[in-house]
Amino acid sequence: MTEQPSQRFPLAWPTGWRRTASSHRQRARFSQKERKYGDDGASSWLSIQQLTVATARKRLEGELDRLNAREVVLSTNIALRLDGLPRSGQGEPQDPGVAVYFRLLGKPRTLAADRWDRVADNIAAIAGHIAAIRTVDRYGVGTLEQVFAGYAALPPSAEEWWTILGLTPTATLTDVEEAFRRLAKIEHPDVGGTHERMARLTAAREVARKLLTP
Repeated sequence: MTEQPSQRFPLAWPTGWRRTASSHRQRARFSQKERKYGDDGASSWLSIQQLTVATARKRLEGELDRLNAREVVLSTNIALRLDGLPRSGQGEPQDPGVAVYFRLLGKPRTLAADRWDRVADNIAAIAGHIAAIRTVDRYGVGTLEQVFAGYAALPPSAEEWWTILGLTPTATLTDVEEAFRRLAKIEHPDVGGTHERMARLTAAREVARKLLTP
């Protein structure tokens, strides 16, 4: 990709997207192939392995690159290192949902998945969904802009303002203002952030102000 996806931890689930109940989540069949070599160094075979977060992330990056997506933000409940690999010592989170925010043709879009019980599989599901959309686009019946019209990134709701600000639902207005100032130093376009991220940060603060102001 022309730019590496930014990471948002913990998960910031997009406004308006229905959640899958934990009891209804399923085990997916996504997998990856690895070539194994025998002790002689000559014989080899393909081994089917469980999909990893790193491999799923590469699939998603490839699909977003072919889509010409920009300002990509990947959000999960797994903290990733700068190289895209999960930090050590993390198990599968209780909420395996995945959301990806990006800009397509100048407009903010979002896709999210939580049908599967592993983060890696939900990332792969989004990648597969984008691949399917690109296939439909090649038939020439509609445009990518038309297809993605239903995936507009909505402003933060009362349920997620605290997630965007990196706080808890019990945060005070003072906590909100301090978090906003701290994050603005990172997210503002003048210091290497983007207009989209700064706009979501500002919108989250405004929602919090309305809810917390006496």
